[in-house]
Amino acid sequence: MKSKYQGYTFPLRDSVQREKVHFHNRYGILLVGDLYLPRDRAGVLAAVAVAGPFGAVKEQCAGLYAEELASRGFAALAFDPSFIGESGGEVRNVASPDINTEDFSAAVDYLSTRDFIDPEKIGILGICGWGGMALNAASMDTRIKATVTSTMYDMTRVNARGYFDAADNADARYETKKALNAQRTADYKNGSYARAGGVVDPLPEDAPFFVKDYYAYYKTERGYAERSLNSNDGWNVTSALSFLTMPILRYSNEIRSAVLMIHGEKAHSCYFSRDAFAGMIKDNPYAENKELLILPGAVHTDLYDQKEIIPFDKIQQFFRTYLK
Repeated sequence: MKSKYQGYTFPLRDSVQREKVHFHNRYGILLVGDLYLPRDRAGVLAAVAVAGPFGAVKEQCAGLYAEELASRGFAALAFDPSFIGESGGEVRNVASPDINTEDFSAAVDYLSTRDFIDPEKIGILGICGWGGMALNAASMDTRIKATVTSTMYDMTRVNARGYFDAADNADARYETKKALNAQRTADYKNGSYARAGGVVDPLPEDAPFFVKDYYAYYKTERGYAERSLNSNDGWNVTSALSFLTMPILRYSNEIRSAVLMIHGEKAHSCYFSRDAFAGMIKDNPYAENKELLILPGAVHTDLYDQKEIIPFDKIQQFFRTYLK
């Protein structure tokens, strides 16, 4: 399946330019991104680093968001996290709650060094699973002045508890750990890493709606990308291991900077944002600059690429307010 936009899932408008950039994280992994800039820029700009969804690449949703932000006057960096897409990392197709949080801070490192970007005006935007990573980064990195999450997943929660917390018990987690560690042994013997598979294809008739929702994006011309894990063979099976015991949002209620969380009312994943927002503002003396925006009728992947639904005016207003 070939993209009609030269490998991207969205067009590049004439008012925006795209530049391939390289930077490294604190672990020495080389990251690759696309820096989107307004062609008619003047002076220093506020900047936003964008990543996600979980298993997607910069040619998909992250790039679409970044291109839109650049058209509205921001410098916007859409990047591939460690181990996927064009970014480095010797073992491919693996995720880490630690390293992938670090990737956002590495993007801030890079943006802070560009002479046309104001280092005091840098925000981040995480989509789906990278929404959780963005919140985690905001709780760690005081240079991040504003954070937006869109259709957020807490990947540590869903791995440790199952969807809708249906497997939130010690026995279920034990069986999961047992299976994953058996796979570790098999992988070591085989000298390779078994893949979990991306979005199921062909789509079963009795698939739940959220699986159909993912299929409609990742497996069709709408959102298919050659390097996307979700569009192809998925993550390594054992990638889930560290997510089982390393929750990422433990100190989210200590975030002092501004946060806007956006989710669709009809999204199967909406409970992640509702609960994460409640946890973030609980006993937080800096709750006044936090907002949860629930979009009536919207489902999970509507916020991937449906520009008539994604509240870009609201996102622009939020970043203009807090990146100043």
